[in-house]
Amino acid sequence: MKGRRKLFSRRMLLFEFRNVIGNPYVHIFGVGMPILMMVIITRAVLGEIAETEMLATVTTSVFLGIGAMIPMATIFMGYGIAHAQELEKGIPQRMELFGIGIKMSLCSRILSEVIFMVLAFCVYFAAGYALADVKSPAGWGLAIYVVCILTLSVILFCLAHAIASMLRKFSLVYCVTMLIYFGMMILGGMMGISFDNMPSAMQAAAKLLPVTYINRDFAAIWVGESYNFMPMVQSYLLLGAVAGILLFFTVKRDSRKLH
Repeated sequence: MKGRRKLFSRRMLLFEFRNVIGNPYVHIFGVGMPILMMVIITRAVLGEIAETEMLATVTTSVFLGIGAMIPMATIFMGYGIAHAQELEKGIPQRMELFGIGIKMSLCSRILSEVIFMVLAFCVYFAAGYALADVKSPAGWGLAIYVVCILTLSVILFCLAHAIASMLRKFSLVYCVTMLIYFGMMILGGMMGISFDNMPSAMQAAAKLLPVTYINRDFAAIWVGESYNFMPMVQSYLLLGAVAGILLFFTVKRDSRKLH
């Protein structure tokens, strides 16, 4: 019977999507905060730069960099916190009793998180093009941005799942994910401290994070300029390796408990 279990159900997807949109953290940190920060920073830049072309470049850089906050908030924080609450209340075990396996639940949650993130990006892009002077992208520049955001989202989902599965308490997961969230924002240059103005130790740590390159360099990629992708790819591989190792150990630990 277990081998015949479906991996997808419309009702389950709708249930998980309602859970996602019912989480206030994703609305506050994943939709409202990116738009607010984008508007505040671009308005501050407007008063500092007089040249139109330079202003558009800086505004585009800010817009694309702040956009990385959306998967950080909706998937990393939002999913991590929600999963910790479910584990603390024993919801996955109860769902198993009703024939809803972890694979179906996880598949529905991933799809619902992606749908919400796409909607959040639609709202963010509409606000950005309405309220800021953002440059139009080159075709492959937009495609690379989408690929980078989706790859970051997958890594953050694995990392959030691993952290929630290890700690299994809402309070601990909330504290850890919040610290990592703001840590990535600070090191990524989203909190007013640019990479060039950071101390050498902070710069070394910032180079290890994909969000640093999205925030600092993506304006050039966006308009189709040539770019050395190797440092960015290395940061993705490193963060992906960390998330993968943590996820592997949590899955192995949970499987031992079941047996």
